Amino acid sequence: MELIPPEEWKNRQNKFQGLLVGNGLEGCLVTQNVGIYYFAGSMQTGYLFIPAEGEPTYYVRRSLSRALTESAVRSVELGSFRQFGSRLAEDYPGIFASGNHPMIGADLDVLPTQMYLRLKEAIPAANMADASLLLRRVRSVKSAYEIGRIEQAAQAAAAAVEHGLNCLREGVTELDLMCILEQVMRSAGHAGLMRMRGYNQEMPTGMVAAGEAAAEPTYFDGPAGGRGLSPAVPQSSSLRPIQRGEPILIDIGCCIDGYIIDQTRTAVIGRLPPQLQAAYDTAEMILQRTEESLKPGASPETLYLQAVALAEEAGLADHFMGFGPDQVKFLGHGIGLELDEWPVLAKGFRDPLEAGMTIAVEPKFTYPGLGVVGIENTYLITETGFRTLTVSKEKLFEVPVSS
Repeated sequence: MELIPPEEWKNRQNKFQGLLVGNGLEGCLVTQNVGIYYFAGSMQTGYLFIPAEGEPTYYVRRSLSRALTESAVRSVELGSFRQFGSRLAEDYPGIFASGNHPMIGADLDVLPTQMYLRLKEAIPAANMADASLLLRRVRSVKSAYEIGRIEQAAQAAAAAVEHGLNCLREGVTELDLMCILEQVMRSAGHAGLMRMRGYNQEMPTGMVAAGEAAAEPTYFDGPAGGRGLSPAVPQSSSLRPIQRGEPILIDIGCCIDGYIIDQTRTAVIGRLPPQLQAAYDTAEMILQRTEESLKPGASPETLYLQAVALAEEAGLADHFMGFGPDQVKFLGHGIGLELDEWPVLAKGFRDPLEAGMTIAVEPKFTYPGLGVVGIENTYLITETGFRTLTVSKEKLFEVPVSS
């Protein structure tokens, strides 16, 4: 793991404190593991309090000894949870002075109701406000360090796809191919998981799914979920053997030092049927047209609506980003420590793109009974346009039929 520069943490804290001041908040209580790591550099159980001015404090329940070796901020033992409010008042008397009722932000989009009620009881002086928009906004623009982690993950994912395609033969199961890909990425440092913020959303390394199995709908909020191994794991790869002439969707991520690359490539043993080939060609066209507008100042909503219009012009609107009631209403999403970061290329997201944002763009077409085709790259928005972080070749991978 590359040593993280000390100024990395300070810059993150300073940017967020500016948002707190601008939104009338006197501090923020970060409770989620990923959020704590982003500001403190450690992911031990506890609570991070970030004042609008001054130094943050990480109140650790377990393991304090490890937090003390990892954390970039002041770290102390949490102690009695019932006394948490008193601890905050001791450490931040200007905020929690007797008689004050400060407005304190929290990550209410991920904070369980039971824990919220316990915090309200432990810190009765505080008025809790939802700071989730601010937390997601500050993380949407990446530093050079963060971009470097995503680039390293991209290299590992590309090596995995190349090796996996060399091993692809008729009769290999989806899970077999997924295991080959994972072994390559794990050896390169892949954590074996991809974190998501959305409630009840979870994601393994990704999915390898072929034919009709790729097009089976599921709860996962994406254009393709996959059959999975059972109703207990209703997404990703199954034990279905891969056959010639059917689309193979290789939609994988790789997570190195917490940061994720997300990419999709389509493969086939032999050739795709004409209908699916035309849909794949349209997906590539939509990706290229999106790239033409991918720059600072672009509206995420406009990029999404343009893609929908292009799918309609091609006569494929019914299959774009899913099928029927299972279609998803986005073209892409921010990516970083979580798979579902901001911005989202979807209706309602009008705040312009900024340099430093990292976005996965994934036009896909779903055909029930036949399969899913598409392509996905992760991009960095630069000062003048974009840079593609994904390094796998952009093409339909046609694997020769074995004799």
